[in-house]
Amino acid sequence: MSEHIRYYKGLHQVKILTESIGYWIVEALEDFDDVVDGENVRVKKGEQRIVPPTQIFKEKILPPMVKEHSYELKMEKKLKHMVEEQEHQNSKKSR
Repeated sequence: MSEHIRYYKGLHQVKILTESIGYWIVEALEDFDDVVDGENVRVKKGEQRIVPPTQIFKEKILPPMVKEHSYELKMEKKLKHMVEEQEHQNSKKSR
């Protein structure tokens, strides 16, 4: 039985009902929120869904880390550079 239990998107426990080449039919074993065609959908326990096999994982995984906005990273780098420059100038003055 446990060989048919998988994790949809690595987070939500589902049971595989049927497997085919393009899509699998799974049954939700817990309630969760999903996004379908850009629309939020509430999936209830026991509901069946058709999903691509690439969205099904054997083990539960953590969601990917949220990357910082590139602007914030750029500004942080710029600030570090300014601080280093200021420290370098202060060290020259103290000599």
